[in-house]
Amino acid sequence: MATVWIRNLFAATMLMGIFSLLAASLYVLLDAVDVALTEAAVGAGLSIILMLGALVLTTSKEKVRDTRHNLLALVVVLITGGALIYGTMDMPGFGDPEAPAHQHVSPRYTQESVDEIGIPNMVTSVLASYRGLDTLGEVLVIFVAGVGVLLVLGPGRYRRRPRGSGKAQE
Repeated sequence: MATVWIRNLFAATMLMGIFSLLAASLYVLLDAVDVALTEAAVGAGLSIILMLGALVLTTSKEKVRDTRHNLLALVVVLITGGALIYGTMDMPGFGDPEAPAHQHVSPRYTQESVDEIGIPNMVTSVLASYRGLDTLGEVLVIFVAGVGVLLVLGPGRYRRRPRGSGKAQE
């Protein structure tokens, strides 16, 4: 809640980084090391670096805007939320044993992953072994997105002057 109400954007960025590190520590305590590593890398690492980079290009104080736009934003959020809820109406019920996900893959992962992989945490064994290539692809997508944002934010500020435009040559 503090990150939402605070007006200093640098302080809000630091609070979000602290929250991500605390969440990563909690995931380690819950034996979800893969999720903790992702939270630490993306939540406390990459996103904080990108936000600090954005703060370098802007100001550190939030500008108070006219509240007329807030009503339009609320309407857009409510319509989008309603569409998302409508889209989930035909999903199977939570915990439904007849759901398609519980028929083939899930029993194999829950019953055989410890013997096949030797990792006691089923989520870690699935992500690290069964879906290792998929996880590598997700990391690659995050890396490319981060590089893309840095390329978009970076060049505008540090453009070189064309040769011959300096005062030293006059």
